[in-house]
Amino acid sequence: MPIIVLAAVFLLITVRQVGRFNLKIWQIMLGGAVAVLVTGQISPIDALHAIDSDVMLFLFGMFVIGEALVASGYLSCIAHRFFARAKNPDQVVLFILFGMGILSALLMNDTLAVIGTPLMIGLAAGRRMSPKLLLFTLAIAITTGSVMSPIGNPQNLLIAINSGMASPFVTFALYLAVPTLICIGVAWIVLRWFYEDEFLPRETADEPIPPCDPRLTVLVKCSLAIILLLALLNICTSLITGSMLVALPLIAIGAALPVLIFSYKRFEILRTIDWCTLVFFAAMFVLMESVWQTGFFQSLVSGEMLSSVPLLLGTSVVLSQFISNVPFVALFQPLVMEAGSGTAQLMALAVGSTIAGNLTILGAASNVIIIQNAEKQGATLTFFEFMKVGLPLTVLQVMVYWGWLGMMG
Repeated sequence: MPIIVLAAVFLLITVRQVGRFNLKIWQIMLGGAVAVLVTGQISPIDALHAIDSDVMLFLFGMFVIGEALVASGYLSCIAHRFFARAKNPDQVVLFILFGMGILSALLMNDTLAVIGTPLMIGLAAGRRMSPKLLLFTLAIAITTGSVMSPIGNPQNLLIAINSGMASPFVTFALYLAVPTLICIGVAWIVLRWFYEDEFLPRETADEPIPPCDPRLTVLVKCSLAIILLLALLNICTSLITGSMLVALPLIAIGAALPVLIFSYKRFEILRTIDWCTLVFFAAMFVLMESVWQTGFFQSLVSGEMLSSVPLLLGTSVVLSQFISNVPFVALFQPLVMEAGSGTAQLMALAVGSTIAGNLTILGAASNVIIIQNAEKQGATLTFFEFMKVGLPLTVLQVMVYWGWLGMMG
């Protein structure tokens, strides 16, 4: 029954239409979770335990910061200054890929999906470029860039927390920073190939500098400083003592506190954060736990698959399309560790489950966030538009990471 429900969820997310009803992705996932609960495929207690509180708290904290960045106008000011230097479409795409990609390693890709979508649509209008191209560029940038940090995405967070990794910031950077930057460059080549006409020179109009809320901007700067300082503190303590001083979810909650405590817009920010995505994640954890309890996917796994870097990469990319990358990592990481695999295998699990988001819309929650927010403003990417570009890009990126992790041993 859970496998049938999962297949139905996958189909509905692909089609997104039932009669006259246009379904949201979070509604489809919530319906799947309700279906397995109502039919008794998972008990309410198991369902509650399946929801990873660390991931939910981290997402909540980062969403608060992301919404405060938007509400303060500080994000728009930064984006204006940043993209004012881009003189042609090539530079715009490169700025998005490397700027948003590197930033996603700090602010988490789901957060940048929320705050980056309206920026891309506005930028597309101002630069007279296709919103599809810029939305796709954003999706690729934040998916690929998030690979190189333990707080870049929820699945990396799970690996950093549950593996007992002594120095996750250093480990992720050492194993994944260089190939990730190479893969961002590969993304530019692929986008230029598929959207060749969009890279032709065009006239653009100068845009006025957007206004900022000075009080909220100060608080947002404090939040960003807290993230940086706590991340640096964890790096230093892990190098000295072999363990982190501050738990990763506490970094997000601690950074959100200045906004939640001191901002006069706190209730407006809380009301407008992306609650739908939090519902999506909670429902996804419940549905995937019921799928895991069937033993269906575990029966497909062999010992060689859990210890081989290329097999882990391929398996992670493919299966993350069906059970999504966060629950996939939550379910497969214990198997990888039980098989006695080392750091390279854990990094392969992180890479494969993350760049799975470049293959299809369903491969990453950040893709879902981008499309849901874009549809509110009249823009979207279809499942097959995404996969047409995502398939060759993902294959190339897998080859880059495979070669690098093979050298790292």
